Amino acid sequence: MCYNINGDVMQLERLYKLVGNNLNKLFNTNVLIVGIGGVGGSALEMLVRTGINNITIIDYDKFEESNINRQIMCLKNDIGKEKVDVAKQRVLNINENCNIKTYNKKVDYSFLNNLDAKYDYIIDACDDLNAKLELIKYAIKNDIKIISSCGTGNKLHPELLEILNIWKTEYDPLAKKLRNMLRKEKINNKIMVVSSKEKPLIKTNDFVGSISTVPNAAGILLASYVINDILKEN
Repeated sequence: MCYNINGDVMQLERLYKLVGNNLNKLFNTNVLIVGIGGVGGSALEMLVRTGINNITIIDYDKFEESNINRQIMCLKNDIGKEKVDVAKQRVLNINENCNIKTYNKKVDYSFLNNLDAKYDYIIDACDDLNAKLELIKYAIKNDIKIISSCGTGNKLHPELLEILNIWKTEYDPLAKKLRNMLRKEKINNKIMVVSSKEKPLIKTNDFVGSISTVPNAAGILLASYVINDILKEN
């Protein structure tokens, strides 16, 4: 085993020097990640490399050649493969003892309410607005902390990403649509998101451009929010 919760740290020696026995908190946290694309792939990698040992990933898609420009999980020989299968293998190549569970499914009300695990955190890195809404409702119902990614397409500047309450976002068309959906459901809870305050460069709905830096930075921020929230808990 690369490490254990008793402090026998090898692979995570540098992290142990930074957080000490708080590594145990990371090890024992259970995280659900929905969407293993440009944003979710980086979030997943950061969690695994930070010692989080219990992870469930959900994605119903396969890798395409157009994913190579920004999705950290995707290499040439992964084209046509299920994203969750490729991601699982990468995770196990980082930590062979990681307790990773995969679902090659689309998220909806029925699927979520048949999950049999108790999660401490949900990272929503999908781009399906209906799925985002259902994840928020599921998190509220089950008292699970959630953070969602908003739009990263048509933007060039990762330094303009920030972690904030969805009700305070600007220049984010996806966040605006999600807020409207939340209002219709009479949900006014504080929902943390990663969003960019950069104005989109392309404003048409039929084409979304993307660069490698923005979605991957968003994924790192999602993971950072979860990691730092775990570390601050007493």
